[in-house]
Formats: sequence, structure tokens, C-alpha cells
Amino acid sequence: MSAEPQFLQYPEVREGPSVPYKNEDQVIPVFRGMPLAIGASLIQHVGVIQNYFWRNAGFNFIRDLPLDDYAPRYDPTVIPVLDRATPSSASTTTATLPVPTQKRKDHKGYYTSADYVALYQSGQLTPSAVAEALLPLIQRDADPAGEPEGGRGHKHSVAFLESQAERVRAAAAASTQRYRAGQPLGPMDGVPVAVKDEVHLEGYRRTLGSKIDFKGKYQGTSWCAKQWEEAGAIIIGKTSMHELGLDTNNNNPNYGTPRNPHNPDYYCGGSSGGSGYAVSAGLVPIALGADGGGSIRIPSSFCGIWGLKATHGRISGTPTVSLAPTVGVYGPMASSLDDLALAYRIMATPAPAAQDPISSAFPPPLSTLPPSTSPSTTTPAQTPRTIGLIPAWLDRAHPTVRTIFNQALTHLPTTTTTTTKDLEIPYLPEGQRAHVLTIMAEIASGLHPAQISQLTAPNKVLVSMGMYQITGQDFLAAQRLRHCLMAHLAHLFRQHPGLIICSPTTPIPGWRIHGPADLTRGLSDGAASVRNMEYVWLANFTGCPAISCPVGWVDAEGGGGEGGGKVPVGLMAMAEWGKEEELIAFARELEGALEAADGEGKGGGIKTPSGEGALWEDIIELAKKASSD
Repeated sequence: MSAEPQFLQYPEVREGPSVPYKNEDQVIPVFRGMPLAIGASLIQHVGVIQNYFWRNAGFNFIRDLPLDDYAPRYDPTVIPVLDRATPSSASTTTATLPVPTQKRKDHKGYYTSADYVALYQSGQLTPSAVAEALLPLIQRDADPAGEPEGGRGHKHSVAFLESQAERVRAAAAASTQRYRAGQPLGPMDGVPVAVKDEVHLEGYRRTLGSKIDFKGKYQGTSWCAKQWEEAGAIIIGKTSMHELGLDTNNNNPNYGTPRNPHNPDYYCGGSSGGSGYAVSAGLVPIALGADGGGSIRIPSSFCGIWGLKATHGRISGTPTVSLAPTVGVYGPMASSLDDLALAYRIMATPAPAAQDPISSAFPPPLSTLPPSTSPSTTTPAQTPRTIGLIPAWLDRAHPTVRTIFNQALTHLPTTTTTTTKDLEIPYLPEGQRAHVLTIMAEIASGLHPAQISQLTAPNKVLVSMGMYQITGQDFLAAQRLRHCLMAHLAHLFRQHPGLIICSPTTPIPGWRIHGPADLTRGLSDGAASVRNMEYVWLANFTGCPAISCPVGWVDAEGGGGEGGGKVPVGLMAMAEWGKEEELIAFARELEGALEAADGEGKGGGIKTPSGEGALWEDIIELAKKASSD
């Protein structure tokens, strides 16, 4: 037993029932425009209509699954326990963090934190100059940001709900002074970052992309964002999100919808779409997202960047109370893997027990590294790894996405300790519905009936069904299924050492914008939403960590558009609870393999938006130019 990883709240290790995989695309009508407004009002007020749509979506049969021998599990938190033999130097502090070395490679590459720090240290640039270059691009005018005439060329401010200029300037000035004194705080000092509206920031509103005030009486900053601030990062503002985080395209009629920087005919993905946009467009190298059903990983995939969904409970949002507390987590999004790792390791610093007893029970991130593994290198050859694939599930991906996924895996180097294994997981389609049922019930419980009228039409539908159609029997059945899935995953993790389950991040090749009217009036497309979440939900429902890696591009629907006719594709890897560092190590191997293949004209990798209509800003050049004027 001493050689086995130790955990608190680990699920029972139990193979689930053998259930043949069977899934069918759901037939859910698409509503937009006036029919959406009328339908939302009817569903909000008429229980019979609510019940019809509820049953049509297939939620009612979860209670009929033969899972009576599984007790409901309401909390998916599983906490790795630090081995007493681990040296205390493994603790994460800004001073001991590995310093990022990845820099911009060429004109197609993103700037990284290392680029900013090197320029600050040399005196060629200051954090204040960067802040002054950014503020005019992201601040909203008196009029709401949105779609100008023709639906093209909108400002970057559409991705930001709020930017407090004086707070930004003060943080930048303090960082500038530290560099002048030769006393920077560490590798994140002076680096511009953005934060999703879901998180508390002192002096900022908290709306969750809605017209409702979710700030309450608290006036401070959430723990995870505060860790970035204390490391010297400059938070330039709050990014837009899908209202309440209740969909995955990031369409937001309340504040405007940012278009995909790689192809403006497409959505950024959501609900952390503003953060995905800010990184993908080059405004910041790092952004904070939140993920209750793929809301970090889907926009990371759509926007061609890296995104990490951590183990449930590991990253503290205190005092933020998530509207979906048993599935939602916070995490980083970044344009380089070094920056993703840096941001994660800082924000995952355990909170004090008095503030967050769950986060405080986790060991510091770097303390859970495998033996002999450097945090800035790939996993050593002697560490066993199993790449787990679920063929019937993978077959659900769009053929173009599946092709990119298959190609990415073939580029991975083979070793004597790496194997690929076909796996089975029971009740995947049913589990996805149980996850959706859970998140709808939890979000609805955070609102009161009078607030439904303040929501956009699509969310009037979802919150009404969550509030009035989900019974106690439904919710209990969903949590029994959560127990079953967690127990089966525990069985797989014990059976296959170093197991990493791989899939596309999303089975669809981006989500095309139907037209400008959808951006101003909203969209309800339940079938597309369910398809988009087909792979990501499992990590949320069971609490496992997962990473989205940019691996290539596919042709846009219809063969073109102003974005050059391509949209990014991501590969997702999910690991055992507490294994974020193993996922980062896997991603490094994948990145190196894709870069090597790209040199031969075969691979994918990560590139800045380019081509007609692409949205990209060279912030460092803008800051240099402003400094020399």
C-alpha cells in the first residue's frame, strides 16, 4: 500500500456495469429571433410546455437506470495527500517556481511572459507602457461594445466587460518601480493578464455576463486572482462570458459577443469566451477562466490556445460562490505551455484553512510531481503511461476533427513504457445528461424566480426547467450515476498506471455564427450545445483534471469567410485526480512532437491568427512605439 498514491475521499475502486455504448443525436428545435422570445416566455410560465421539452431532451430516464447499489455522491472532490518523505522545498512559492523560458519563436508566434520579463529587465519596455498600449484597446466607451455596421471590425472591448484604468495604471506603476529597483517579484511580475467576470475583483462588478448583481457585499478579490496579483501580474480587466455560463458558444446579447480571432465567422466558444479571445488575439499571454462543463477547454480549443481544468476543489475561488459548486472550477488559459504551468502553479497555492478548508487540504502543485520529473521537461522515459481511447465515443467526432486528433496522436514518440489501450466507460450518454441536470439544478438554486425575467431568452428556458422540472428523485439518480462513473474511473486508474484518457476537446469543428441577428437577440440550439460538450463534461462531473492542447486546424464550414477559411482544433487529455503536472508533462511531449512534425509540413501546433479578417494585436510593438513617440 505504501507504493500506492494516497488520497482523501478517493472513490471506491469498482468496475462499472458492462453497458454497450449507444448514443444518438438529440432532436431539439433551434430557436432564434422572435420565436425564441415568445417561446422563452411561454416556457418560463407554462409548466406543461416545460415538461414537454424536459422529456424531449431525455432527462427523465436517468432515474430508471439500475444504480440502486450506488449511494449518491454529491461532491467529486478527491484530494492527493503529500507523502511525508517529500522535501519541503517542493512547496510552491513565487521565488521557487520554475522560470518560463518559452519565448516568441517567429512572426507567427505569441508573446509570452518570458518576452515581457526580458524586455522589462533590459529596460527596453516598462509595465506602464504596456498598460497604456492596452487600455485604449479594451476599455468600453459610453455606448455598449457590440457589432458595428456590417458586423465586422468590432473593437477588442467587446471581449471585456470592465477595465478599471486607474487600478491598472497603479499596478503597472508599482511593477515598473520594482524593475527599476532591480527587485521584481518573480516571473509573473508586470505580465498583463485578464480575468473572467465570474471571479471577484476588488473595485469591479460581478455580473456573470447578466444584468443581475452577483457581487453581494464582498468587496475584495477571489483567492486565485489574488495570487496572481501578489505575484505582480497586472490584471487589465474582466472578460465577457456567456450569461451565467449556461452555454458553450459565448453568445451574449447583454454586452456583445467577441468573434473568434482566427475566423470572425465563428464563435470563441464559452463560457470563458472573453478570456479565450483576449489570449488568442494577443492582448494578454494568460487569462483566468472558469469551467463547469468545458468552459475553459472549449474556448481554448476554438481559439487555438492552451487551457487547464484543475482537479475539483484544488484552485480556490474564495469567497466566490460558484453557481455550479459541484462541477465548476477555476483555471488558466494561455498562449504558451510555460505560461499555462506558471499561472496554474501560482493560482493553485492552497488557501488558508479558515478561508477554504478544501483548497487548504491540497498539497502545493509541484509537490505532486512524479519522481525524477522536472517541471519544465517532459515525463521521464521510466514513468509508465497509458493512453486511453474509447473508440465508440471517438467515432462521434466530426470526421475532420477525428482526422486531426488521430494525426496528433501518431506524432507522439513511442517508448517502452508507453502503451495505448482501448477502454470502456459505462453510461456515457446518460452521464452527460446527468451532468447537465446537475448544473441546471445548481444554477437555478442560486437564483430566485423573480430574477428569471432579467435573463436573456435562452437562459429563461434553461433556468425555468432547472427550477421547476428537476425533482429530488432526478437529482439523486444523477448523483448515483456520478458515483458509478467515479468508481469505474478509479478502477481504470488503478488498472492502467499513468492513465491519460484522450479525445478531441470538442467533436465539432468550431461553431459558426448564423448571422448578426443571433448576436443581438440570442440563440437557443440545444442539440449543438450537447454536441459541443460531448467529451468535456466527464472531467467536471467526476472532478478529474483535464487539459486542452492546440493540435491543428480544419477547413471552415462553407470553405471560407474572412478568417482565412480555417478554425482551430484541440486535443483533450484527462488524468487521475491531482495529476495536473502529469497532464502538463504530456502536453509538452505533444507540443514537441507537433512542432517537429510542423517543420516537415505535417503537424499543427499553435500560431497567431492570420489572414483576412483575423483579429491580432502586437501589444509589445504598440507599447514600444508609444514609448518612443
